[in-house]
Amino acid sequence: MSNISIIGTGNMARTIGARAIAGGNTVEVMGRDQSKAADLAKALGGGATTGEWGTAPAGDIVIVALLYDGVVPAVAQYGDALAGKVIVDISNPFNSTFDGLAHREETSIAQEAAKAAPASANVVKAFNTVFRHVLEKGRPDVFIAGDNAQAKASVEAFIDTLKLRSLDVGGLKMAHWLEGAGVVTVGLANHGVGNLDFALSITELPV
Repeated sequence: MSNISIIGTGNMARTIGARAIAGGNTVEVMGRDQSKAADLAKALGGGATTGEWGTAPAGDIVIVALLYDGVVPAVAQYGDALAGKVIVDISNPFNSTFDGLAHREETSIAQEAAKAAPASANVVKAFNTVFRHVLEKGRPDVFIAGDNAQAKASVEAFIDTLKLRSLDVGGLKMAHWLEGAGVVTVGLANHGVGNLDFALSITELPV
């Protein structure tokens, strides 16, 4: 089981927190609005606690469950408080029409967060290709990317407690393409699938 801190109090924070508690993990909630963080921790139950924004998170894994434009500023604000932590970026930097990425360069929010994080922290991209309600009710595959094998192993172990399958797509530079896959899911929802009740997955041929 893992010790998890969640920075954010929105729907994804709630959903990941609930699955984490159900999987036997410890959960700490941190939000700019302390009352919202306390309310979420209370709603999650299972011994979930509240941490003070900007202070050292209690969890070894810190899930940044913020809108994409808040991720890097939050990581920079926390600064050395994130030393030695595994930072998980779940964001999708969609453009205003949801058919492309907000950043024009071949980078990612995860890569930019890694630049802002302490050298001893490791950033992993995960969960961004899964719609919230599918994560809440389904068994989707969770694609992850990161440069540090030990950090990815800890995230994979956490995902295992959620009874989900993690699939490693490679180094952190692959986070750019995971964010692109997030755009693909929106395109499928609007066109080929026609709804939000799905997730991208891998089908393996039988041996």
